[in-house]
Amino acid sequence: MAIDVTEASFEREVIERSRTVPVVVDFWAEWCGPCRTLSPALEAAETARSGKVVLAKVDVDANQALAARYRVQGIPAVKAFRDGRVASEFVGAVPKAKVEELFDSLVPSRADELLAKGDELSLREAAELEPRRADIAVALARARLERGAEAEALEAVERFEGDFAAEGIAARVHLVEAGAGAEAFAALDRGEREAALEALLGEIEGADEETRADLRRAIVGILSELDPADPTGPRYRKRLAAALY
Repeated sequence: MAIDVTEASFEREVIERSRTVPVVVDFWAEWCGPCRTLSPALEAAETARSGKVVLAKVDVDANQALAARYRVQGIPAVKAFRDGRVASEFVGAVPKAKVEELFDSLVPSRADELLAKGDELSLREAAELEPRRADIAVALARARLERGAEAEALEAVERFEGDFAAEGIAARVHLVEAGAGAEAFAALDRGEREAALEALLGEIEGADEETRADLRRAIVGILSELDPADPTGPRYRKRLAAALY
């Protein structure tokens, strides 16, 4: 059931609450016909998600300063809050499908929940539910690598050409099959990323063309997992370029 929110309670009921659960705010007015048309769809969407999303209503006539703060120029205006900020929004009595799309974007899918669990059984189910998601395929491949199932790991990622992490895992399997990279990947599995990168770079000189290509993909795959602010990425990309060219 939607909660009525005022200027006095907005900070607590919307901003702070949205840090733990998404809050969808319906800016409306009693005289607004489209608002009455939209309300049932909003309420049904909230009910269907069993507490995973909260619906709040703000009467713009009684809370004009709040409406001005969020630049509400037409109603109904729907704004979804997550982590204290507006995450998405729309204006007008949109079709039910558009409402469902908004709510779906706020709630983790079943595949997301399985991905968060991280065990191989859950990841297999996630991959079946959303077979086009490279992030799930990569996580599944890593789980298979942990138990030494290189061929199964390759099977999980080989369709995802263009995804650096997926290509990196595929390259790892090819290198191991060719008798290369063992020291590097052992270091990587121990959490020694820079040692792994050093070892892979060291194998480039003297390697044949196919092996060099796999070494490049393996290194790029490792670097793709770094935070963009991590200086390790730019440093090793420069060294990789120097080693290759």
